Formats: sequence, C-alpha cells, structure tokens
Amino acid sequence: MRGSLHSAGRLFVGLLFAVVAIVTAAPGAGAQDIPPLSGRVVDTAGILPADVKSRLIAQLAAFEDKSSDQLVVATIKTTGEWTIEHYANLMFRRWELGQAEENNGVLLLVSVEDRKLRIEVGYGLEGVLTDALAKLIISETIVPEFRAGDFPGGIQAGVNDIIAVLEGDSAGLMERAERYEKRRDPTDYFAIGFFALFFLFFGGMILFCILARIFGKKIGPGRYKWLGVDVSTSGSGGSSGSRSSGWSSGSSGGFSGGGGSSGGGGASGGW
Repeated sequence: MRGSLHSAGRLFVGLLFAVVAIVTAAPGAGAQDIPPLSGRVVDTAGILPADVKSRLIAQLAAFEDKSSDQLVVATIKTTGEWTIEHYANLMFRRWELGQAEENNGVLLLVSVEDRKLRIEVGYGLEGVLTDALAKLIISETIVPEFRAGDFPGGIQAGVNDIIAVLEGDSAGLMERAERYEKRRDPTDYFAIGFFALFFLFFGGMILFCILARIFGKKIGPGRYKWLGVDVSTSGSGGSSGSRSSGWSSGSSGGFSGGGGSSGGGGASGGW
C-alpha cells in the first residue's frame, strides 16, 4: 500500500512538472517577461544602432554621476496582454530604478509592435518631471520622430528633454505646453453632453424606482407596478476577484538599480 502511494505521488509530481513545462513553452508565454537590467539602455527590440546606443549610455552615465538621478531607456517588442502602464511600472519596480532614499529614477519604455511608449517617473521626481511635462515630451518630441520612422532620433530627443527638465531647464517645454493648450478647445462639449446624458439616464431610473415605491402597487418582494410598468427595487450583489501574474527579471553586469520605486507617475502615448 505504501509503495502504491509513493508511486502515485511520484506520478503526480511528474505530471505537474510536465504541465509547467508545456505552459512555459507555449507560444507567447514569454511575451510578458521583464528582461534583465543589463545597462542604462536595454534595447531588446533591436531598434538602436550601436553608435546611438553608445552615445546614450555615455550621456545617461554622465547625467547620473552629476545629479544621482537614474534614467534608463528600454525597448521591447510587446507588452503581451499587459498594458504599457502596468508593464512599465512592473519593470521600474523590478529594476528598482533610482536611489532608495530619493526614489529618483525615470524609465523611458518603448513597445515597438504595440506602437506604445511610456515615461515612468519615480516618487521623488514627480514634482519635477510632472505628468503634464512627460505627456508633452511624448506627444511633441518623441511621437513625431517615431511617426517619421526615426526611432533612434525620437529616443535621443526624448532623453534630451527629460534631462533638460530634471536639470531645471523646462522653459522651452513650458512654452510648447502653452501653445499646445491654446490649440485645444477649452470647452469639451462632447464630454459635457456625455456626462449630462449619463446622469439624466441613471438619475431618471433611480427617481422612477423611488416614485414606484411611493405611488405604485406592491406585487411582490421588492417589486411594484406603476404606470403600467413592473419595477424591481431590489438588487443582487456580486463578487469580483483579481488574478495575479508573475514576471521574470533580474540584473546582470555591472549596472543595477539603486532600490528606488514608482507609484505610477508619468505619461503614456502612441504613434
């Protein structure tokens, strides 16, 4: 009997490992993996020529030596089933960009096949590299270059603008922001109309249920008939769950994050 149980246990463990192997080998299973932090520029999508990559690494290293702020550029093919925001935040936290006591890291992430990019900003720099400025860098500096097919030029220009803001020289960007705001219609009539209809519809439903309870005839538990309409004023609860998923990463070589973190500050865009 004991031998049978032992054999059954070994069979179960063998089947478990087989299932794990099949899942991890399935197509797309590695699409969400976070690549290891191998340097200040992690070009897993292969869109940066060697000379541009070397120039960026030297620029980022010099900036970090001067300011202690840690700016890293990463390119990937796809985020898989994750959004660019979720992927960037996971990457930032996994890589621990920025100094632990300062949380002064910045990640510029480009997802080529998804045509998405994001600037993820550490806690300590959110007051300097604000969401609005990050959005402006993406929309006015990086995206035009990407749409023209110049990935290296867009990334280089974006890095230049990010460093300029972190060094306190954001006047040019602010001027661009003012021009950008002037081009926008200050009154968003579509949004106003949408919310007006939304509240009118649901507010009318709630009011109808209240009046049905007051003036209608009760025909069952939580049910009333009023103005020829059967109205149910009872609701049913539901439950929701969350699914967690893991990722793989690590750091290699002589470069690593300093223990910093991000709370989701920054901006995203597409081209």
